[in-house]
Amino acid sequence: MRKLIVFNMVSLDGYFVDAAGSLNWARFSRDDDPEFNSFVQENAQGGGELFFGRKTYELMAAHWPTTAARQNDPVVAEGMNSRSKVVFSRTMERATWSNTRLVKDGMVAEVRRMKDAAGPGLAIIGSGEVVAQLTQERLIDEYQFLVIPTVLGSGRTMFEGIRGGLNMRLTRSRAFRNGNVFLCYEPIRG
Repeated sequence: MRKLIVFNMVSLDGYFVDAAGSLNWARFSRDDDPEFNSFVQENAQGGGELFFGRKTYELMAAHWPTTAARQNDPVVAEGMNSRSKVVFSRTMERATWSNTRLVKDGMVAEVRRMKDAAGPGLAIIGSGEVVAQLTQERLIDEYQFLVIPTVLGSGRTMFEGIRGGLNMRLTRSRAFRNGNVFLCYEPIRG
């Protein structure tokens, strides 16, 4: 069975987007922290398929294929552009970013099918509604958060609408000189 992870940046007060739905608050300098820069590049080179909801897909597809992205962050751009991607959207007509497949209906059934199939791991980036729905169905195997030392005051969490809660166990953590902290959790089943 393939493993499904979530990787998202969150503010200290638990939001993954601000009140306007923007990720601009999460812009951070990697120049002053070589260890963090290496961490980001290692993550970008990891294998597997990426999952997005429509909003995150549109943000990523507008940024990573650009010349500026390839010049400013070539390792991450290469990883994002070359990996297989799935976008879940009922409203999109087509997905034009390289190596992207559009799934319009039956997200939960499709994710179950993909998890049961042979192949590389699966990762959700951003995509709060997708995270919430798949968390509710208990389909996510690991939650990876990069906590950015910023307080937003309002915004959206990835877990809006979750019923019944979810307990998790910390499996890894790592603090960086720039103040960012990586936290990795697994759901406690049963």
